[in-house]
Amino acid sequence: MNLLTHVLTGILVQIICYSLFQFPLDLILTIIIAFLSHFIIDAFVLITYHPSEPQKGDKFWLWWQIITYSTGILTSFFFFPFVLGIIFANFVDIIDWLILRPLHELRVKTSKIDWKRNYLFHTLITIIRKKTLFWLPNWNYEKKAIITEILLDTILFLSVIYLIL
Repeated sequence: MNLLTHVLTGILVQIICYSLFQFPLDLILTIIIAFLSHFIIDAFVLITYHPSEPQKGDKFWLWWQIITYSTGILTSFFFFPFVLGIIFANFVDIIDWLILRPLHELRVKTSKIDWKRNYLFHTLITIIRKKTLFWLPNWNYEKKAIITEILLDTILFLSVIYLIL
């Protein structure tokens, strides 16, 4: 799934935990639930437009990346008070993509990144998906599958706004 989906989920988790629980349980549950949400959301990746390697020659893919990353970053800034939920909802990607992948590339001393290789957490997500959601169609290369994430992100965004107001 994309950055925006995880950001909105983290915000929603923090809003709910902070409204239902008192300190320190609100903090602890926000961290745990936001972190676990990444596993659930990414398990559904097959029904979204999510090629496993960059499609640099494809303008559609490029614009989709620009849109999803920029809206995710802008939403993170706009909803900064919910930074705890945002960080822990994205912690899996922070570890696997921003820390482990570059370390692996340094260790192997290669300039060619293996985009299909899964690391620590994404390996677990793949196992979860294969054992529980094997029946889902694989739309990773279907451009129409952005509709799935647009709908999910819209529902998440409207839920966040509803709970804040």
